[in-house]
Amino acid sequence: MRSNFSLVLPSKLTWPKKLSLNRNKWLRFVVPVLLLLGLRFGMTLITGGRSSQTEVLTQSVERKTVPVVITANGTVDPAQSINLSPKNSGVIENLLVEEGDRVEKGQVIAIMDDSNLSGELLQMEGQLAQQEANLNRLIAGDRPEDIAKAEAQLAEAEANLQELQSGNRAQDIAQASARLQQAEATLQQRQTDLQRYQRLYREGAISREELDQKRTDRDVADAQVIEAEEALALQNAGTRSEQIEQSAARVEQQRQTVAALRAGTRSEDIDQARAQVLSAEGSLQTVEAQFNDTRVAAPFDGIITQIYAEVGSFVSPSMAGGGSESDSSSSILLLSSARNQVVVNLPESQIARVEPGQSVVFKADAFPGEEFTGRVELIAAQATVSQNVTSFEVRVSIDLPAAEKLKIGMNVEAEFEVDSLDNALLVPNAAVVRGPDGEGVYILGHDREPVFQAIETGATAGGQTEVKSGLEGDEQVLISPPSTEAQEERGFNFPPAPE
Repeated sequence: MRSNFSLVLPSKLTWPKKLSLNRNKWLRFVVPVLLLLGLRFGMTLITGGRSSQTEVLTQSVERKTVPVVITANGTVDPAQSINLSPKNSGVIENLLVEEGDRVEKGQVIAIMDDSNLSGELLQMEGQLAQQEANLNRLIAGDRPEDIAKAEAQLAEAEANLQELQSGNRAQDIAQASARLQQAEATLQQRQTDLQRYQRLYREGAISREELDQKRTDRDVADAQVIEAEEALALQNAGTRSEQIEQSAARVEQQRQTVAALRAGTRSEDIDQARAQVLSAEGSLQTVEAQFNDTRVAAPFDGIITQIYAEVGSFVSPSMAGGGSESDSSSSILLLSSARNQVVVNLPESQIARVEPGQSVVFKADAFPGEEFTGRVELIAAQATVSQNVTSFEVRVSIDLPAAEKLKIGMNVEAEFEVDSLDNALLVPNAAVVRGPDGEGVYILGHDREPVFQAIETGATAGGQTEVKSGLEGDEQVLISPPSTEAQEERGFNFPPAPE
């Protein structure tokens, strides 16, 4: 004969609020399991003055508001990171920073060898100065002294032309005739002296050298006579037409020069000079840019996190960003921004519940028991696929002053509060069982026997499942049924889930 028994009900059990969607999902599809960390209640069975105890784990259905969070693992990364290298290949002449140094935007951190550019820079500066001086001269125009000089040269050319056109004067002809007569007289005297010296030479009175000197004097006088005859002939013939034409051309050329000086510089010449100045400025700017590129400057405020090269190393431009190892051999150093952020990857199924500006709580392995806060700063526009899993990168800012404690590369666990269950009816995840006809829980019936109750479930949060329908809120759900042996010994029948 079955004896009467009394069941001692438990007080309300407190459960953690942290949501673990992936870890708890499977609990909704299995039978309740024994939880050793729960509260235990003794069910005392009294039979014939002898008592024994069978332990059954239960919990009251509760109604409360709990947050719904998504948990994801991530790392602390710099907000910006690049492999810094020069714009042109070259040798490092001076390295001005060390690993761990903080630098400001625009600060020179390395100087490349610029010996090949120094001379070219001076040459370009000289060419620009020359072109600017020419432009200024054209703009200022010609000086009065230059105009007066050109006018005097014109007057001289005109006088020469007039003289040629007038022909030779009688005085010039007479003067040429007189020079001819004088040359002929001199020749006659030299001829007489030569004959006298020839006789003396034959008589042995003089030397051969003295005779040769007199012969030379006679030949010179003869040449002078010929020259004087030609000059007289020219005077008698008058000026040739080609001489007059040549002189007239010089006069016309000088007149144009004077007219140009009086009119001033043409606008076309000034425009051309300006263009030459611009060309020289462009050449100078090109060389200056190359010279400035030998000074490698920080593109943003940050920290030198790693140095790849030393003074004397040959480095070349790098296309890498974010500290890629592939280009570290051709870069000078790795520069990371002073501001860090948390980077996590969320599955495609969860990304729609996260939005920029959303608050985030995360913990770092390096600081157990501490919580840090931040906000969603950026959600990647494109998904990444790894091992057939599609996910999106989410970047989270770190609130100050805690951000100073977190270092690059630290592992963190981030919690995104995506929703809340307001005034929801909740049961432990372990109490929910699933049968062919749906989900349900075991509750204590009116006769204190376990009874299966079908329910409609909603979201899960903090180790609990939302019950949308099927329970009133005052039930006790069983999450630890007695063992089969205990049931048989004490006549306690725990029914299975419906099949």
